[in-house]
Amino acid sequence: MTQTRLPLAGLALGIAMATALPAAAQDRSTHFDGPYIQAFGGYAARSNDGGSTLVFDRDGDGSYNDPVTLTGTGADAFSPGFCNGRALGATPAAGCYSDIGGAEYGLRVGYDKRMNNFVLGGLVEVSKNEAVDGTSGFSTTPAAYAFERELDYNVSARLRAGYTPGGGMLFYATGGASFAKIDHAFGTTNTANSFTERRDKKGVWGWQAGGGGELMLTDNLSLGLEYLYNRYDDDKYNVLVGPGTAPATNPFIAGGTTTRIRPSDTRFDYHSLRATVGFHF
Repeated sequence: MTQTRLPLAGLALGIAMATALPAAAQDRSTHFDGPYIQAFGGYAARSNDGGSTLVFDRDGDGSYNDPVTLTGTGADAFSPGFCNGRALGATPAAGCYSDIGGAEYGLRVGYDKRMNNFVLGGLVEVSKNEAVDGTSGFSTTPAAYAFERELDYNVSARLRAGYTPGGGMLFYATGGASFAKIDHAFGTTNTANSFTERRDKKGVWGWQAGGGGELMLTDNLSLGLEYLYNRYDDDKYNVLVGPGTAPATNPFIAGGTTTRIRPSDTRFDYHSLRATVGFHF
């Protein structure tokens, strides 16, 4: 499923839900008023991060704005360029494995308070997905340097506010904070330098926002459709390049310094389209 198909899938399910509304349970006075538990599954699509590159910190000041140049000529050591995804070889001609979306799934518990036809509530959920984001760079050696990341899991707390036209069906907006553990991987065809991955194992914070619809099939069982935009500030991971067996003229260590590398795009974001099934107590 591509990102362009997600809104169409949502529209189709929304029409199906609206069509099924008259068949829902007749006693709607207690719908969306109390605790519930839900499972969900769907698709996570990576946002377009075209133009992402690798950036370098050569003086240890924490700012990734230093060029890596060839000793003697001062030419850009990464003049062959960059790509979005994982490099398939040492040169751009080998191509890159593109970023991919993937399945998403999880569980949540929540509580709603209904006030006439308006609903206000909160929820806590745990989810995981298989979307992969990558950035690669190519040096004149030639050599490739590839970074990849994917969501290990996240724990989120959101509010939701919505409108239920007499019960039976709820249309809502939702948003809140999220804490994520993001897995990183690094690979290179450079066999001269040493490379040490540096990461913060505590995880990163972010936020989510979106909306959806939920249909009560019985007084306790519901089906729904939900869209979320997810964003995390993933700036804790980098790779330290050391001398290894490289000569002192190596661009990464020339002048007696070391170099830290990371992707220029420190924002890890993606779009989620989920189907939910819930039990309301």
